[in-house]
Amino acid sequence: MHFTLSVDTRAAVACHDLTAELNARVEASGLKEGLLVAVAQHTTTALVINEAEERLMADIASFFRTLVPADHPWQHNDLHLRDVPADEPRNAHSHLIALMLGCQLSVPIIGGRLGLGRYQSVMLVELDGPRPRQVLVQMLGTQN
Repeated sequence: MHFTLSVDTRAAVACHDLTAELNARVEASGLKEGLLVAVAQHTTTALVINEAEERLMADIASFFRTLVPADHPWQHNDLHLRDVPADEPRNAHSHLIALMLGCQLSVPIIGGRLGLGRYQSVMLVELDGPRPRQVLVQMLGTQN
């Protein structure tokens, strides 16, 4: 079974905790044991497992702004050299960060819940927002 989560992101760079919604979907599915696979459907977003603590999420955004500065002369940002829509953003930095983080993850389903550790959360990382985003989720498993 599969579904799509829609997230309206709130900032240029931000972490959005998907854990509660994913656990609710697992519970509603009746699956007891299995695997949840999620794929962010955008090249300037990522999926990660980390702690969803407010200050840490702000640190993550700050860390990436320092590591991959938006104002660096990235070739992807030379919009005049390629055919792009009029509203195309200069977002090479967002693509590069997404490349490092990855756009998919798998989480075991154990006892009808996500098999995450005490401080772990599944988060969509927005790198070029705010925008409407989608995460495709597939769940496999048994209901026994």
